Amino acid sequence: MHKPLLAPLLASLLMTLACASAQAQGVYRIIGPDGKVTFSDRPPADAPAQAARTTGAAPAPASGTATLPYELRQIATRFPVTIYTGNDCAPCTSLRNALVARGVPFTERTVTTSEDTVALQRLSGSASLPFGSIGGQQLVGFADAEWTQYLDAAGYPKQSQLPPSYRPPAATPLVAVKPIEAAPAAEKPKAAAAPARPAPAPRPADGPTPSNPAGIRF
Repeated sequence: MHKPLLAPLLASLLMTLACASAQAQGVYRIIGPDGKVTFSDRPPADAPAQAARTTGAAPAPASGTATLPYELRQIATRFPVTIYTGNDCAPCTSLRNALVARGVPFTERTVTTSEDTVALQRLSGSASLPFGSIGGQQLVGFADAEWTQYLDAAGYPKQSQLPPSYRPPAATPLVAVKPIEAAPAAEKPKAAAAPARPAPAPRPADGPTPSNPAGIRF
């Protein structure tokens, strides 16, 4: 009785994915002159610094898509999958395993620091994990039926088509960690100069003198 409604529902999901993907915006990490870190959906004024400070931007295709079969590569380019995970997160592991089992290429971003959490809240509106996106469609938490529904709508194969040589990209922090510059080596204190030795007392002249008429030497 309700089967005729299935096709329009899937078409609606696909339209949602496509439209949200086109409208997705990035989150920018901006460091002000005073060193204060802020997050905004508007790029910083200094364009050269934008690439280095952008984090959590609109999902990009998973790296290594050039090695994928043509049809899968086209889907991964149109509707890239990105997941955001944390440590000791069982649902995160379940989501990751489900994507691997289905053969869905994805990018993984880890949320472990306070800055990561702030950036995640800018992206999803909450700090709940796991969080993910299929194109521009955002999904909070992991429910197998929900993820399956959206992956089907995006056109991902139900069975893995990944080549045996495919390796998923390594997970990276949501907010890039900048290396800490080594502090300049402290200069060694100069050794204190040795105190000047007092000049030796003048040696008494040889021979008799008014105070030593006998000329005795001691």
